[in-house]
Amino acid sequence: RTVYIFAQDFTVFGGALGEAHAQKICKVMDMATKTGCPVIGLNDSGGARIQEGVVSLGGYAEIFYRNVASSGVIPQFSLILGPCAGGAVYSPAMTDFTLMVKNTSHMFITGPDVIKTVTQEEVTFEDLGGAMTHNSISGVSHLACDSEEDVFDALRELIGYIPQNNMERSPAYEYTADEKTEIKELDSIIPDSSNEPYEMRDVINLIFDDNLFEIQPHWAKNIIIGFARLRGQAIGIVANQPSVLAGCLDID
Repeated sequence: RTVYIFAQDFTVFGGALGEAHAQKICKVMDMATKTGCPVIGLNDSGGARIQEGVVSLGGYAEIFYRNVASSGVIPQFSLILGPCAGGAVYSPAMTDFTLMVKNTSHMFITGPDVIKTVTQEEVTFEDLGGAMTHNSISGVSHLACDSEEDVFDALRELIGYIPQNNMERSPAYEYTADEKTEIKELDSIIPDSSNEPYEMRDVINLIFDDNLFEIQPHWAKNIIIGFARLRGQAIGIVANQPSVLAGCLDID
């Protein structure tokens, strides 16, 4: 799979975005769109480079424009590998999938120090914009991984379900037909009464080729979304979860 990648280096100016920085990112995004390939951003930035003034903010505008123009055309992935503050958080929020690392990744527009100065409220980096905050409360992030190695592994698996662009099909794998056509375990999982809860993931894992690759497992737990394979073909799944709020829809 051909992909395009840009990475922010926190050891250089704190990964802050300036004019040249923005031009490099925009050029990569343009090439990805022209060739119909996914674009992956490794985000680790302190925001705009204030020494360059409004020019750096204009760079963000160019990136946001490309995020919108590429939406629905090519897949866009954001990996949050460190602190992302200020303008650096908007682009990841606009991409298709945002992956974070527990106890390492942080996303917020205004940091804890400014919040304490203005509101006198003390809040930690984790509570304000940590991986679990955005995976369980805000819903901005789609996956929370234990380490950077895990986040790269999750990205590789996720890309395996996603097509290169909106004109191509998702990757398909060889499938060997199983003579077993009845799944008797379903009789014991799904209760006779519609008022009794059960675990929908057990049903999904029995029906499809492999286990479910779940998206946003910590947010809005009454609905399950994710990817799986059926006869080697990648498919998307949306399922009610009867064991949480009886699977009812709410605002999340």
